[in-house]
Amino acid sequence: MKKINVFSIALGVSALLLLVILVMVFSGNLGETGLLIIAFFGFLALGFSGFKALKGLVFAVMIFVGVAAALYYPQPFTSVGDFKLAALIIPLIQIIMFGMGTTMSLKDFGAVFKSPKGVFIGVSAQLLIMPFMGYFLAQASNFPPEIAAGIILVGCSPSGVASNVMAYLANANVALSITITSISTLLAPFITPFFMKIFAGEFVEIEVFAMMWSIVKMIILPIGAGLIFNKLRGENVQWLDKAMPFVSMLAIAVIVTIITAAGRDSLLDIGGHLMVLVLIHNLFGYLLGYWFARLFRMSEIDARTISIEVGMQNGGLASGIAYSLGKITTMGLAPAVFGPIMNISGSILASYWHKKPVQKPKESIIKLK
Repeated sequence: MKKINVFSIALGVSALLLLVILVMVFSGNLGETGLLIIAFFGFLALGFSGFKALKGLVFAVMIFVGVAAALYYPQPFTSVGDFKLAALIIPLIQIIMFGMGTTMSLKDFGAVFKSPKGVFIGVSAQLLIMPFMGYFLAQASNFPPEIAAGIILVGCSPSGVASNVMAYLANANVALSITITSISTLLAPFITPFFMKIFAGEFVEIEVFAMMWSIVKMIILPIGAGLIFNKLRGENVQWLDKAMPFVSMLAIAVIVTIITAAGRDSLLDIGGHLMVLVLIHNLFGYLLGYWFARLFRMSEIDARTISIEVGMQNGGLASGIAYSLGKITTMGLAPAVFGPIMNISGSILASYWHKKPVQKPKESIIKLK
């Protein structure tokens, strides 16, 4: 009972802070609300963590703590002395990919042969829907070329581990989700540069082989190391399975915060417009992914899985690609915005589907390991 009271009080404090923030905004004092906004999201996250129905939103709200801090106080998140914090982006992505590798084994890919239809349709939906949506939205945005190319970059990226978490929360086919994520991620070094050349070539110059090598360093090598580690590790490192999801979420939050600080001026100029386009991209991914699967007569549970896989992209990887191209303050903005929005929308969708369970047909279940 005491714990519930603490969490309820935190929500009450966040509501009070929101009221104060709104009064200050309408009185023309938006620039002085920085600490209040940071505190608002902090108390909101604490309050959400005490209620089962809201726990799925805690991570997304904590990201907004970092985003608010980076927008109001960017300097601590751009450099420490002479060291540019943006240099941490690629190592953090490699840690995330290593963590993915430690959860995988070569046996996992046997799922492709056990249930090829679901995997093929899921990967195809992702490759067809999101790049085209990104291109159309970039064309409609009237953004500077490099910022518009960032929207396409999000669409050309694979899904990430967040989609697997949301599939679990939605009571969807988690094994199918993991398989689609794994295959789309391993295809990324070849598919992403190719699609970027086709769809984003008119916005920015794309060096296909240079991008391919940078993605190999960010994905294939760390995942390969993780696979080897998973093969050789003993029972004494089982704690790693519990630690890596937390480490991955923390890494994503740090990446988003760094990019927000680096691109602060551009975000303040176009942030609202960019958020709308990114939200459209995200929501249409869910919608079209679901009906693409239903068009091919996939079961309801698998259609939900594919919907989540299509709608939730690997914003961290997209950020790393933008950094490797030297365009983190422009091309990296859309991935930075996509991450928090994706996690909030995904949590809401997963919660909705969790309350509307459907029986899992035997043919839709892929067993891993």
